[in-house]
Amino acid sequence: MINYKSLSTYDYHLPENLIAQTPLEKRDESRLLVFNRKTKEIEQAVFKDITKYLKKGDVLVINNTRVLPARIIGHKDTGASIEILLLKRINLTDWEVLLKPAKRVKMGGTIVVNTELSCTLIGEKDDGVRVVHFNFNGVFEDILNRVGSMPLPPYIHQKLKDKERYQTVYNKVLGSAAAPTAGLHFTNELLDKIKGMGVEVLEITLDVGLGTFRPCKEDDITKHIMHSEHYSVSQEVADKINKAKIENRRVIAVGTTCVRTLEAVAQKGVPLTADSGETDIFIYPPYNFKIVDALITNFHLPKSTLIMLVSAFTGYQNTMNIYEFAVENQYRFFSFGDAMFIE
Repeated sequence: MINYKSLSTYDYHLPENLIAQTPLEKRDESRLLVFNRKTKEIEQAVFKDITKYLKKGDVLVINNTRVLPARIIGHKDTGASIEILLLKRINLTDWEVLLKPAKRVKMGGTIVVNTELSCTLIGEKDDGVRVVHFNFNGVFEDILNRVGSMPLPPYIHQKLKDKERYQTVYNKVLGSAAAPTAGLHFTNELLDKIKGMGVEVLEITLDVGLGTFRPCKEDDITKHIMHSEHYSVSQEVADKINKAKIENRRVIAVGTTCVRTLEAVAQKGVPLTADSGETDIFIYPPYNFKIVDALITNFHLPKSTLIMLVSAFTGYQNTMNIYEFAVENQYRFFSFGDAMFIE
């Protein structure tokens, strides 16, 4: 009997050499593992061949968020170096952040980045989150672009040469602390080809936040608290998804962020209506998906909330079998790694 509530259920062995450290030269030439939930068959392909598995009438939902250069290095008046990781904007001047090392910054303490930018610690929240008030001369986003670096996950040890490789080609809405990595495999040319097939490509927004790179530490996963993330779905997109569901056309989510957004909106009622706000939806087996019919996603960390979501969608044993196959066949894992299509 599988205990879906146990954290250890979602563990698997991953050799460190399979963790992708850099993106491939060409986005759409990553490998693609295709799994059919009905036949339980695995096919191997290259991502640009995703068109073979899509068909006219499909709806492809993408997350158009843009990643902030959210990692900033500042200094205390003692000269001690402090890393600031932006998580979520509260208003024009105040942000939720992670500080490292956090213990060195006392309430009311100031961190100076340069002559244009400094911040003061004004609050503390659960799970190590701090609230800071920024003081700046000029436009905050412009300063951030100059002083900030990409918030690459801790398992990536190599420096990213091109900041845009940690962005999707369709990014628009600035606000994420991490990339919606399933979307990193698409090129503009591939998207044009997909649209030319008669596939409808729809944009939604979810600002990827702390929940993405905070590990689940509770042995009983039902006690894990997801951090909320801002999302937005327009009425036009809601109407097109509703029409597709009525006509039995597939809704394909590009990434777990799109799954969480669509299912969060669906929890308020189906058919969908325009919606925006905060969601802390946590999807793990068993779960009844109301909107999503197929999923494009990367390979996720052991014991992560993302592998729990994939297990809910794909079936737990199917997911473990896929991951074992991927390890045996030397797929590249995590943010800059390969992809799978679960149909």
